[in-house]
Amino acid sequence: MNDEFALIARLFAPLATHPAARGLKDDAALWTLAGPTVMTCDAIVEGMHFLPEDPIETVAQKALRVNFSDLAAKGAKPEGVLISLIWPQHRPAAEMAAFAAGLAEDLAAFDCALLGGDTAATSGPLTVSTMAFGRAFGGRSPARWDAVPGQDVWVTGTIGDGTLGLAAARGRLTASADDAAFLVDRYRRPRPRCAFAETIAALAGAAMDVSDGLIGDARKLAAASGLSVVLDPALAPLSPEARRLLASGETSLAALLTGGDDYEILFTADPPKAPALQAAALRLGLGLTLIGHTAAGEGVRALLPDGQDLGREGGGFVHQFGA
Repeated sequence: MNDEFALIARLFAPLATHPAARGLKDDAALWTLAGPTVMTCDAIVEGMHFLPEDPIETVAQKALRVNFSDLAAKGAKPEGVLISLIWPQHRPAAEMAAFAAGLAEDLAAFDCALLGGDTAATSGPLTVSTMAFGRAFGGRSPARWDAVPGQDVWVTGTIGDGTLGLAAARGRLTASADDAAFLVDRYRRPRPRCAFAETIAALAGAAMDVSDGLIGDARKLAAASGLSVVLDPALAPLSPEARRLLASGETSLAALLTGGDDYEILFTADPPKAPALQAAALRLGLGLTLIGHTAAGEGVRALLPDGQDLGREGGGFVHQFGA
């Protein structure tokens, strides 16, 4: 039988080894919190955040990782998750085992506990909603509004791989097989910068996860802090794969900086903290780029060589709802 309780007992209860989960045999988890706890919740929906043909194990991993990225940007280590799995009736229940396997792999990799959740069948698209809980390093969790004028603006990793990966998965890029495979994997399985979270908690001013495009998210940080963010697009960190596509004319710098699905950390810091930030990134083997600064004013300024100011344009993904 494939009823929800049988599936939970067979596939998900074995993953819920933390005592707080109560073996998924109760109505709620019982978790003792110690110190400040950071909480976040993100849903991913088939056709919106992942493609119907994406390997189902990567869907499970993306559901976790987009939440872990938020925690990392708030200076927190993932500790536990609650997952609601809304499963389409037309999708074989047998695929749920692969979903659970992907989930198990990432729970172990990120040392995070499955505490509970819910399952439901639907006639609509596959939807995974995850609530993640994290421990704030040193008891501090940087907010978007913690920036002040005169700070450096930094970004981790590389920008633009996710949006290129989506295009590659849809067959809309002319790229080598190796480049396409790398980019598609970046789209399907983001790289949350959890190892850098302790450094963010200790040294960052304002910090946030970059998920809706670097320019759009910089605008959110600027608005929350009541200042201006000045970015130099020429300094944007790009992967070799993205640089090859940029050189071939397959994409543009504007598209890379506004496309989204980066799941990097955008943050500010006082200039004297630069050596400590760079040393921490070097120890972790993590790319870290000084991409601009904060100033008095409002909004984002990001001038391209042709004089186009990306900061004055929309940029960034925003969900739209009916009237």
